[in-house]
Amino acid sequence: MLKHTLKQFISKATVMTTLLAIFTSFSNFANATIIQIQTSKGEIEVNLFDKTTPKTVDNFLGYISDNAYDDTIVHRSIAGFITQSGGYSFNAEDNLVEVTEKPTVINEPVYSNVRGTIAMAKLGGDPNSATSQWFINLADNSANLDSQNGGFTVFGQVTEAGMVVMDSIAAMQTKNFGGAFTNTPVESTSANRTRENSVVISSIAITDTNVESAVTLEPELNSRTKNTSQTTNSSTSTGTLDLPLLLILIALLKVKFPIRKQSK
Repeated sequence: MLKHTLKQFISKATVMTTLLAIFTSFSNFANATIIQIQTSKGEIEVNLFDKTTPKTVDNFLGYISDNAYDDTIVHRSIAGFITQSGGYSFNAEDNLVEVTEKPTVINEPVYSNVRGTIAMAKLGGDPNSATSQWFINLADNSANLDSQNGGFTVFGQVTEAGMVVMDSIAAMQTKNFGGAFTNTPVESTSANRTRENSVVISSIAITDTNVESAVTLEPELNSRTKNTSQTTNSSTSTGTLDLPLLLILIALLKVKFPIRKQSK
């Protein structure tokens, strides 16, 4: 009898530990380091999801620490879709050169590519190929980008004021310079691809390293991972929530926990 009771207690303790781990992970998903992207069109503040997309955030902060994003260009902008940067910068002679890439980072498609999120660009057909290039979603692109190529990793959220700047960039005219520059925002389509004619990111700085500094954020989960504990890609286990398992655990423990509804 004692053995059975002890076994039952251990079983419940294990379940409780698992349940608490799930809730701890889920409740902390909004914690963030804050960065500021200084562009020729204004400042863009972004909250990074340190705890739920840690490898992607570490990768991004690594480029910031190396000043790799200084004098980079917004080389692609498609109104109603995305703006993209992080791949090319102006050198001392004002010639565009490629940003030196670090090793690729593993895919972490926890959150949805809705308007106002920042995500990593990558090569087609290779989910784990992200390096330096990133983009900001100008619209709800979840139907396309949440599932394409293993899902694009959203690793931060732009503030409302930052999106005003992003929308002003998206409203600019674009010019096709060929190659990676088919939709480059410019001041004048009659001018060449110069610093003065481009949207330039002079720098990206970390303004708040406290990962508890953005606790009011509630990013939406990636549509592929909303009801699963992990996707078939082994790299996407962080930050997902297995709802059926959670309900079973709660039933076993005969307790009730508040489940916060995800904002749209």
